[in-house]
Amino acid sequence: MNSVFSWRGLVASAVLLCATPALAVTEIQWWHAMTGANNDVIVKLAEDFNTSQADYKVTPTYKGGYADTLNAGIAAFRAGTAPHIMQVFEVGTATMMAAKGAIKPVHELMKEAGETFDPATYLPTITGYYSTVKGDMLSFPFNSSSAVMWYNKDAFTKAGLDPAAPPKTWPEVFAAAKKLQAAGSATCGFSNAWATWLNIEQLSVWHNLPIATKANGMDGFDTELTFNNPLVVKHLETLAEMQKDKSYDYSGRTNAGEGRFTSGECPIFLTSSGFFGNVAANAKFAWGNAPMPYYPDVAGAPQNSIIGGASLWVMGGKPAAEYKGVAKFFTFLSDTDRQVALHTLSGYLPITKAAYDKTKASGFYKEKPFLETPLLELTNKPPTENSRGLRFGNMVQMRDIWCEEIEQALAGKKSAKQAMDDAVARGNATLRQFEKTVSK
Repeated sequence: MNSVFSWRGLVASAVLLCATPALAVTEIQWWHAMTGANNDVIVKLAEDFNTSQADYKVTPTYKGGYADTLNAGIAAFRAGTAPHIMQVFEVGTATMMAAKGAIKPVHELMKEAGETFDPATYLPTITGYYSTVKGDMLSFPFNSSSAVMWYNKDAFTKAGLDPAAPPKTWPEVFAAAKKLQAAGSATCGFSNAWATWLNIEQLSVWHNLPIATKANGMDGFDTELTFNNPLVVKHLETLAEMQKDKSYDYSGRTNAGEGRFTSGECPIFLTSSGFFGNVAANAKFAWGNAPMPYYPDVAGAPQNSIIGGASLWVMGGKPAAEYKGVAKFFTFLSDTDRQVALHTLSGYLPITKAAYDKTKASGFYKEKPFLETPLLELTNKPPTENSRGLRFGNMVQMRDIWCEEIEQALAGKKSAKQAMDDAVARGNATLRQFEKTVSK
């Protein structure tokens, strides 16, 4: 905080000496986790806002991956040097909600700043994730996404597969991966990023199976994990078997392995729809995406997907004048045309109904259907108690635990059943630790 106060002192002195209005600009710090093409979008948004008015300057700063950014923000808050805005991935929601005093709820921010703000104008499948049971929005939806299956059309053609008809079911994906491997993709028939998001979280909700009790934690922190079910175990067993000959090849815990798709190494790759910007910029082959595969023997599948990505949390303890600038920035981001542009450039979902409707009415999705894929997944069926979303405390640490167990199974060191049983047991212990922290 000392550096901030020193900066203000310098500004105040400069204003007295020079009486130059431009020096009265209030800086808004924005910490984020975006890289590559998505970082370019972040920078452009900040620049556009800064040139649209003369009172505030938003300064974006990359702080590492999602987990790194969250940890950096927590440490900064404890040190009294937190930014005004922090981008936090969706599974950090429970941690932020429980951080009493560390955050400024968005619904309070907008009201106090006098900015027009109606939660009903935002897509409910997105805002519900970041709201209280009363519907009060705690954070501002930003880069929402869902999981999709990206595929290399040129590799499909080479393998004798129809590039206009990507696999719909998991058995079809497994068969296609074998053909793709035989046709030249020797080191990777298919893969995925975000190991637990794809193989536990999205897999479960897509098949309308609970990840945990209490609506996957949405209805209370006293939730217990239950995802060690026959479907998840069978899925992991298959991946472990295919890992042996590389028809499936593990690509790590986060999205660091996504370049295996754009390089052409992995012709089928499941990851975020927000990967679009990097695919469009870096893939040197014809490509497309499709909804996540499903197991056809599961009644009612597919259900609906849940969002990924992140929202913008406002950190506590800032002066009202600075909060006013944050609120104006959020109003700027909510503009319909800006949301349309953000959606069509980055591949992240439009956060308002008006932006989605305008994009659809323009015929944009007829030319680029791959950008509507995640929206169709999210709205495939009305959400159930199993598919509203998830909200678990200490989720960053818990995902690492789940990944450790997945890796044990893929390496043949544990059976898939043992790995998932251990993932649930260790995860439940982590949830109980979080509960104790919250109750203090």
